[in-house]
Amino acid sequence: MSLTTTNKYGKIAISDEAVAAVAAQVASECYGVVEMVSRSLSDNIATLWGRHKHGKGVKVATVDNLVYVEVFVILKVGVNIETVRKAVADTVKFALETFTGMRVKNVHVNVVGIRV
Repeated sequence: MSLTTTNKYGKIAISDEAVAAVAAQVASECYGVVEMVSRSLSDNIATLWGRHKHGKGVKVATVDNLVYVEVFVILKVGVNIETVRKAVADTVKFALETFTGMRVKNVHVNVVGIRV
C-alpha cells in the first residue's frame, strides 16, 4: 500500500517503505532510544545477508489514507520508560504528519528491552 493524496501539483503517492524509513530515523534519534529492533522475519533475513533496511523496527499500515505506525525499540537503562515512549510516539507522529501531509491516526511504541 501507499499513501496517496491530490493537491494543486497533482497526485502524490508515498510508499509505506518511505514512511517507515522516516519513522525509524526519527525514533532512533530520540533521547533514551538505544536501538531499533526488527520484529519481522524479512528484516532479520535482510540483516543476515548484509542488507540494511532503512525502516528497521517500524511497521506501517495505511487504511483509508490514515497511517497506523508500530515502533519497536530498546531503551537506555535509567530512563523513565513511559516518558520516553510518549516522546517517541509524539515525535514520530509529528514528523510523519509533516512529511506526508496526512493524518497519523496512531503510533504505538513497543519497548522490547533495556540496555546499558
